[in-house]
Amino acid sequence: MTDDILVSIGELAHRTGLAVRTVRFYCDEGIVESRRSAGGHRMFDADSATERLLLVRRLRALGLGLDSITEVLRGKRSMAEAIAAESARLDLEFRSLAWRRASLRAVETAAPTQRAERLALLAAAQDGDAIHDCLARFWRRILAPVPRRWVDGWVCWNVPEPPADPSIDEVVAFAELATLVADPEMNSVVRQQLWRTRPELIRNRQGMYLHMGNLMVDVVALVSAGVRPHDGNELDRFVNVHASARGERDSPRFREQLLIGATDTDQRIHRYWALSGQLLGPRITAGTAHNWLYSALAGSIASPQRP
Repeated sequence: MTDDILVSIGELAHRTGLAVRTVRFYCDEGIVESRRSAGGHRMFDADSATERLLLVRRLRALGLGLDSITEVLRGKRSMAEAIAAESARLDLEFRSLAWRRASLRAVETAAPTQRAERLALLAAAQDGDAIHDCLARFWRRILAPVPRRWVDGWVCWNVPEPPADPSIDEVVAFAELATLVADPEMNSVVRQQLWRTRPELIRNRQGMYLHMGNLMVDVVALVSAGVRPHDGNELDRFVNVHASARGERDSPRFREQLLIGATDTDQRIHRYWALSGQLLGPRITAGTAHNWLYSALAGSIASPQRP
């Protein structure tokens, strides 16, 4: 502090538009320095203290906390960095508030006889980002031991991102998805759909995942073009992927084995992918592609046997 011009706490409060008790608080917190006069009163450097407290006041007006402001004053963080961090925090807060608002409206607009059920559904899934993380964890368990980086790509395509400002239908759909994957039986029925019968015989799940992924790209194209499920190249590749992974060959008997204990028609699976489709829009999901292949496989079994 210089000895150029010193002002009292009252004068400093007047210069900055702050209350005296507020200036005293900032002084006690070490945000602004003071010295004692001969009479024991706090005295402040007029220019530096005024400039410092005006900066504090303006940053506080933007909602920055004292910890962030102190870091700026001490040079640990630039003003731009502090403001960017606060802006990011507000984005998260607004997303949370928007989700809560849509949830409240969803309960409010529900029929009286359905209100308690909807309240229970939404109360268990209040945050969209948390639901997305829950869905991602579910698929990582299902697809294990496929490497995380591969699964992340799968999740990016098939798991909907929560919107920043969701509608009533969207929060209800996300909440229902969270409820579905929380069902202890959902894990086993989905694993059965993906890995099918006798999964313990699969020698290389990662290799199988890669081959199946390449096939799914072609099946998605067929679904997009409106091609109905049928016996042919895509189904042959599907069966061969499963057969090769188990050290077997495509045959009528093996095709029948692939349908043993099939869970493709489980209503929970259909509901999951219907909700996902509602949230993802026109995107063709892996669930839709798998359903196409299942229908083709079931149809091939019903048709005359291959030699």
